[in-house]
Order: sequence, then C-alpha cells, then structure tokens
Amino acid sequence: MATTAAVGAAAVAQRASAQAQSIAEADRGGGRLQQSVCRWCFGKQSLEELCGWAKDLGLVGIDLLTPSDFPTLKQHGLVCTMVSSHPLTDGLCDPKHQRSSIEQIAAAIEATADAGFQNVICFSGNARGIDRNTGIKNCVTALKEVVPLAEKKNVTLNMELLNSRVDHPDYMCDRSEWGIELCKQVASDRFKLLFDIYHMQIMEGDLIRTIQNHHQYFGHYHTAGNPGRHELDERQELYYPPIASAIADTGFSGYFAHEFIPTGEPRAGLAAAVAQCRV
Repeated sequence: MATTAAVGAAAVAQRASAQAQSIAEADRGGGRLQQSVCRWCFGKQSLEELCGWAKDLGLVGIDLLTPSDFPTLKQHGLVCTMVSSHPLTDGLCDPKHQRSSIEQIAAAIEATADAGFQNVICFSGNARGIDRNTGIKNCVTALKEVVPLAEKKNVTLNMELLNSRVDHPDYMCDRSEWGIELCKQVASDRFKLLFDIYHMQIMEGDLIRTIQNHHQYFGHYHTAGNPGRHELDERQELYYPPIASAIADTGFSGYFAHEFIPTGEPRAGLAAAVAQCRV
C-alpha cells in the first residue's frame, strides 16, 4: 500500500512538474515578435551571463552593443539587434557634431554588415538653440550623406525617439510627428525610427493609434515601464500586452527590445517582461 501511494505521489509530482515546465515554455520568447534586451540596463551582469539569460528566455539577441561584443554574442547563437554608434547628445541636427557623428555611424554600419547584423542606432542630438525646422534640414543633409552606405550594406539606420521632458532635455527628435517627417524627407527604406514606447508615452501617449497609423516608419521598438523606466509591472501605467499585439498585427518583422532598469531580481523582471509581450 505504501509503495502504491508513493508511486501515485510521484506521478502527481511528475504531472505538476510537466505542467510547470509547459507554462515556463509558454512564457518564453518567440511568437510573432522577435524579442531582445538592452545591455546597459543589466550592467551588474556580465555579457556572458546576460547572453545565457537571453538564450534561456527565447530572446534572439541583445541591443546596444559595440563590435568588441560580437564574438561573445555569436558564441551563444545570438545577434546584436541594435549596434551603437555616436553620442546621444551630439548628433545630426547640429553642424558642429555632424562630421564626427557621420564618421562613427559609417564605421558602425561597416562593422554591422561585416557581422551579418541589421541595425545601427543614430540620434538627432540636442538642439542647442537650433529650431525644429532648421534641425530637420540639418538631419536630412547629414543622413543623405550616410544613408547610401546603409543601403549598399543592407543595414537599417534607426534614429531614436526620446523624451525631452524627463530624461533628455533639449533632445531634438522628441516627437513621432517630427521623426516621421524626417523619414519622409530622407525617403529611404534604410532609414527608420526607433519607437521607444516609454519615451513616447511621456511625450505624447496615444501609442497604439500611432503605431497602427505610422508603423511603416518604425524599424525597432524599446520597452520600459512609466514612470521610472522600470519593470513592466503593476506599479506603472503602461499595459504592454495590447501594445505588443498592436505591433505584431502590423506585420512587424524587426526587433522588440526591453530597455527597463530592474529594481527587483533582474532575471525575474526580464522573464516577466518577455511573457507579457509574447504574442
């Protein structure tokens, strides 16, 4: 009788373990969005450790790395979903910083193409007294110099939309309308916007409608909770499942990267974010 009971208990435990494993698998990456994670948010972890987490959670790669990091990524079968280039504040809208920015962007495009990756980030930079109309003209001039290289190398250059209210005062490309007009004037499939959901919630809200109406201009997405840029949890105002679904419903085939700063156990926070955004 004791043996039978033990066998029964073992069977129940085995079924429970299988169910737990099934739930865990369902919470991993995959689905219709190719999820990744930004390196800088997890600075307490080595790149090697973060790569292990990414693989375990079903992520396709890691965002915002430099070429020196590429060998580690490739050892884990991951990609750099967004390659870094020039400083955020010193960008393409200011003629004083255009030459340096263009050179760094060009070098990043070359390294990205050589590695077989797809995306390079760029920034408008801070306005420093330059008006919005002049800023867009300056950006167009600079981009038309470097975008042909991106076209030749089959690399997409992504200008990030950032908030100027909280985190990045004086940043020029701080609203989707401005960025979309820039895309129209550059007129290249190899120049897009990095739509940062956290930043655009602060600046303009109405995220899903913007994504639905203008998704053709968005080449990459970032996530984080607002306020605070922390986990995608109940302490913040954004509800990510319908946002992720809206992005997937546009047919988006690029990368969707988590860029929150963890306040709790970092791996658990990342796993929860991946689960929320799995479509």
